[in-house]
Amino acid sequence: MNKLLIPAGSPGVRIPILAVSGDELSRVVKKLPVIQRAWIQNNGFTASEGEVLLMPDSRGKLARVMFGLGKNQGERQIFGKLPNTLPDGDYELTGEIDEPELAALSWQLGAYSFDKYRKRPTHNTRLVMPRETDAKRIGQIAEGVYLTRDLINTPTNDMGPGELEKAVRNLAKRFRATVKVTSGDKLLKDNFPLIHAVGRASIDAPRLVDMKWGKANAPKITLVGKGVCFDTGGLDLKPPAGMITMKKDMGGAANVLGLAAMIMAAKLPVRLRVLIPAVENSVAGNAFRPSDVIKSRKGMSVEIGNTDAEGRLVLADALALADDEKPDLLVDMATLTGAARVALGPDLPPFFTHDDALAKNMAGHAEAMDDPLWRMPLWPRYDGLLHSKIADVNNISPGGHAGAITAALFLARFVEKTKSYVHLDTFAWNPKARPGRPEGGEAQGIRALFSLLSEKYGG
Repeated sequence: MNKLLIPAGSPGVRIPILAVSGDELSRVVKKLPVIQRAWIQNNGFTASEGEVLLMPDSRGKLARVMFGLGKNQGERQIFGKLPNTLPDGDYELTGEIDEPELAALSWQLGAYSFDKYRKRPTHNTRLVMPRETDAKRIGQIAEGVYLTRDLINTPTNDMGPGELEKAVRNLAKRFRATVKVTSGDKLLKDNFPLIHAVGRASIDAPRLVDMKWGKANAPKITLVGKGVCFDTGGLDLKPPAGMITMKKDMGGAANVLGLAAMIMAAKLPVRLRVLIPAVENSVAGNAFRPSDVIKSRKGMSVEIGNTDAEGRLVLADALALADDEKPDLLVDMATLTGAARVALGPDLPPFFTHDDALAKNMAGHAEAMDDPLWRMPLWPRYDGLLHSKIADVNNISPGGHAGAITAALFLARFVEKTKSYVHLDTFAWNPKARPGRPEGGEAQGIRALFSLLSEKYGG
């Protein structure tokens, strides 16, 4: 990825990209040479959002790129369109660049492509870093996003629980972190019964992956990621249309690993812990069943109202373990509910927390990083919807009401000692490509969280 960006002040010929909004086009054009003004007029360039006009010099070589920002500079990551649109060459941004760091990051994020299984045409477009930007920080963020996208985009035959464990080990080796794995029937021995129940029907054994990094006496930050590498729905089988993207059901795990990579690369002075329950929710004779009652790690008995609500089960055991340590901040990320998508769509993940100060801080960093998040309530009156007649709690609520909230309330039951806890219900997927956001697996919320943690801990 570093080859996509050139340090500011480095020698070489650059092709200027003149970014201009529709509101400012006429004023900007007046300052250009007559020949370039005529070229703009003859080609009908109006500076609409994402519009590109290549302007040749007298010898026919590319001299300038006109780039439209639209009215009121609409899409903030619009510069992510350019790397795969422009001819090969080195470029620099000029004109109306209100957020140079976001523009440079968007360039890098827009250049992403998933090429593991087929060759695609390569682009050699590089951008000179605007002088006001922190190239190192941009690289750390982009690498974390790329890691997240790669993990999600990899199909389950190459990204099952075992391969997800390997991905954690590779990351740990790079940053000298430690890894402990509890797998198979040892999950029962070590009291992780819900993780075992969800994953036991797969030929790839369920496991809990536990990575630690940093000094033991530093502020404790714990990240928990749902690692359901494929979700058939279990015995409550999904229809084919609902199963086609289920390789992304480990998107929570992928996102916490991307965030962990950012934290470790920046050397934030924290004690980082990452917990990933890695399972495949499969169908077999030993699969867990609707109406089963399983005792959780916390001691709470859970009635299985639906085997397709498995993510909250594996998270429950992992959260109980995390909570025992009383971290300063506990974050879980999961592709948890369709209800969250119905409420807010694919681009706007909801988050849930009792900590008002944390919620306000997250919202501010989400806005600053153009990494959208939206707070939803842990509405206590809905807690009774998880009532079970035979167990302490049911894993689902009846009917289709408030599904994202009741799922968050279920998880919150397993966190009692932690100072601050937040749950993010992410989609981890772009249904269609947009600037800086290619179609496929996506990092959601981790740029905002990294910005928050960097501000708090001085990274």
